[in-house]
Amino acid sequence: MEFKSINPYNNEEVGKYKAHTSDEIDKILDKSEEAFKTWSRKPLSYRTELIKKAGQVLRENAEEYAQMITTEMGKPISESRSEVNKCAWVCDYYADNAADFLASEEIKTDAKKSLVRYDPSGTVLAIMPWNFPFWQVFRFAAPTLTAGNTGLLKHSSNVFGCATQIEEIFKKAGYPEGVFQNLIIHHDQTEKIIAHDTVKAVTLTGSERAGASVGQLAGKYLKKSLLELGGNNSFIVLEDADIDQAVKTAVTARMMNSGQSCIAAKRFILLEGIYDEFVSKFTDAVKKLKIGDTKDESTQLGPLARKDLADDLNQQVKSSVDQGATVLHGGNQNNCFHEPTILGNVMPGMAAFDEETFGPLAAMIKAKDIDVAFKLSETSKYGLGTTVFTKDTDKALEMADRVSDGAYFVNELVKSDPRLPFGGTKRSGYGRELAKEGIREFVNIKTVYVKE
Repeated sequence: MEFKSINPYNNEEVGKYKAHTSDEIDKILDKSEEAFKTWSRKPLSYRTELIKKAGQVLRENAEEYAQMITTEMGKPISESRSEVNKCAWVCDYYADNAADFLASEEIKTDAKKSLVRYDPSGTVLAIMPWNFPFWQVFRFAAPTLTAGNTGLLKHSSNVFGCATQIEEIFKKAGYPEGVFQNLIIHHDQTEKIIAHDTVKAVTLTGSERAGASVGQLAGKYLKKSLLELGGNNSFIVLEDADIDQAVKTAVTARMMNSGQSCIAAKRFILLEGIYDEFVSKFTDAVKKLKIGDTKDESTQLGPLARKDLADDLNQQVKSSVDQGATVLHGGNQNNCFHEPTILGNVMPGMAAFDEETFGPLAAMIKAKDIDVAFKLSETSKYGLGTTVFTKDTDKALEMADRVSDGAYFVNELVKSDPRLPFGGTKRSGYGRELAKEGIREFVNIKTVYVKE
């Protein structure tokens, strides 16, 4: 089997990648297991030195990697550069903090000595998406490899060029052979790999459907799993908010990466008193966004990564309009490009409210008071993150317990940060990446007890 990578901006072929054979997959798995035996025993100082070097490689070759991201999945080049630099940041973060996060913790008991160790578990399979083709991988790889595990990457088939470059980054940084390997495979090989004794855990960032499938396989073979799935984040604007700042943040929160982000703001829940002002200013700001060649430095919005994704979004728009929503701006599609679209009069039961919309579609929802706003926010099967805009930050903090999501941001868009744990609830998945919690997801938390 051969995979083709296609540039969504101009439909030109980027590259061809030959799938690994069954025998090649077995050899990759065997190599990962052998590498773990030595890699896991390397001093932590050695592993942190190498992840630091990986960050240096990313910075030194940032333009090359950014060009590949933009060419393969259509992200504006300025955003691709930011993505590469964020990957370097997460490498630095774990280089600087892994020793503290993985240090043994002594616990006072009736033993002479008792402690908790954080030992590596083995090989971890990462199944990663195309929307942030470098960042999603590095936020897994930096903590997981530094903890002493080995990693296997099964990337999305439309970004195998990025996957190949990522494997090369670890080689350039001096990682021993087999510590990080890229799998060029179709998803029908996933069960074979998860079932293999070499693989001790699996992490997936992707759709709800993909997460259900992989979670089921992980359970079948008794492997630990971490799932980062879809989101339908709400962006609540209270009547005392700075509307201009809220609009500025909201446009970025919805339109970054052409709206192709699980943590993008998708449902804008607005108090009655500021609804008209917010919608008017948001619409004016969206109209000013520059759409065009993703390699043009001034481009702010590019195509969706594939035509079928644009088709899906267009269908959600049409379905919502059929159910009573109003098109306030946009709504048109041309191949992979979907015009930034704003819908008004959106209510529960409509596709724009209930479903994850993976593209530049903003749903405007009116709430008569704060209680209704939070109730509407919670009316979702997803639980990734919520934003609240208000000048009364003390009040906003008091209301944090009203939100069951994995993140609650006040006066800022929901975003991932190496210093903070990241993950969702409900159908947005389970487990946490990044921060201390992220590096401890795939370790053996071992109790050590010594009696006189």
